[in-house]
Amino acid sequence: MQKFFAVLRNDRSTLDLLALAAIKLLVHLLTSQRYGYFRDEFYYIAASKRLAFGYVDFPPFIAVLTRLVRVTLGESLLALHLLPALAGAVLVFLTGLMARQLGANRFGQTLAALTALIAPQFLGVNSLLTVDAFDVLFWGLAIYVLILILKYEDPKVWLWFGLVVGLGLTNKISLLYFSLALVIGLVLTPQRKYFRSLWLYLGGAIALAFLVPYLIWNAANGWPTVQFFAAYGNKVYQASPIEFILQQILIMHPFTFPLWLMGLIYFFSKKGTAYRPLGWMYIVLLLIFMLQHAKNYFLAPIYPVLFAAGAVLFEQLVQAGRRSWLKAAFVSLLVIGGILVAPLAIPILPLRAHLAYTRITSGTDTQSEIYETGVFPQHFADRFGWEEMAVTVADVYHSLPPEDQANACIFAGNYGEAGALEFYGPRYGLPHVISGHNNYYLWGPDDCTGETVITIGAGNLEDLKQAFSDVRQVDQTHCDYCMPYENNLPIYVARGLKSPLEQLWPGVKVFQ
Repeated sequence: MQKFFAVLRNDRSTLDLLALAAIKLLVHLLTSQRYGYFRDEFYYIAASKRLAFGYVDFPPFIAVLTRLVRVTLGESLLALHLLPALAGAVLVFLTGLMARQLGANRFGQTLAALTALIAPQFLGVNSLLTVDAFDVLFWGLAIYVLILILKYEDPKVWLWFGLVVGLGLTNKISLLYFSLALVIGLVLTPQRKYFRSLWLYLGGAIALAFLVPYLIWNAANGWPTVQFFAAYGNKVYQASPIEFILQQILIMHPFTFPLWLMGLIYFFSKKGTAYRPLGWMYIVLLLIFMLQHAKNYFLAPIYPVLFAAGAVLFEQLVQAGRRSWLKAAFVSLLVIGGILVAPLAIPILPLRAHLAYTRITSGTDTQSEIYETGVFPQHFADRFGWEEMAVTVADVYHSLPPEDQANACIFAGNYGEAGALEFYGPRYGLPHVISGHNNYYLWGPDDCTGETVITIGAGNLEDLKQAFSDVRQVDQTHCDYCMPYENNLPIYVARGLKSPLEQLWPGVKVFQ
């Protein structure tokens, strides 16, 4: 394997890549504690307290990783955001290495890495503890190994490819789409010769072996992940094909569009013949996600290799025409554009300045879900209002008579609310929190008897009256910057459950 990693030479181009990776890491660390915890982070913390081989909406990797962070570094925002930031820094460096393997010199490698650095989608996911931060990295690693296979024609490296894909599947099953696109890409090119190699199938077996525990867990729990994805499209914004393509340009930054388009052209040019499966992979994935009306960022992990290939072609064209001024102009354009767009992806600015900047740039956000947004787009809005909600619920709980407090539990409408109340519960003396949303449904009612239930975001008054004999609204939440559907939520106190909670529990299941 030494010839494959000899690319990690000690020279100025490597130092350039390390410098850009360090900038990426530093930007995320400096902004990691601004605003608050993101909705999904509460959910991952809850999952990390209940380790299993799977969860309704994700495999076990993120829960195990969160558990490791909590045990070693704690639950601060800086601690939770450290590893996603590192993953982003590695991706920037890896994009430069992709360009190096594809034939780029120092400028091309730096250009590719810079493009990965400023892409708004990558800035956004690497600022949060989320499966997508590591999904992009696993795709990048898998693509890098695939480039090595195609370049050096050593089929034994399929074993390493299988290992990377397998680990990635324990984080997010999107790599199944990646694998399907790869198979099609190989079939459509002379590289179909690898189907005659036993090493490819051994690599595939290694990858699938990592998925087996998740499949067993699903089978044992009635295939909840299948149910989840069957309903998943109900909340996804149904973008038209043109909208989907325009969203790709926006989430990768409009100024990078010429480069990744050149990358796609490179793969279908004579110079890129050896790597043509990668070009077909992009087209296949674009068509699949576009026809499925998938979220716009599902395609994001494939772009680093397009940046890398585009940088190779751009460098060659500039050198052939001796247009050194064009190199400086394009890099300057990327840097300026990256600085201007970065506040829309990560919390760089103080709150008031951010509000003003958001108003100035309104209409630049790309919609991935059907929900109405407020002052901020969802990736910012979902960092606000959680502790205030916990304080309001705590006030309701502590106002109850002692006998009600002794038997009370909280029922939340979604995993964000449940996770936040569970996270802040010890600080404000809250009772047990349950929910019917995603894996909270599988965790069940636990010790909640249903004698006294505080509900938030879980149905209207008429629905609750069908299950309880006494239901009263006692308060409601308020938040200025959260998602509108999390604002002004009524808080009810319900007593006198008409049927045992175990009998009612199947009816509260929401997988989406």
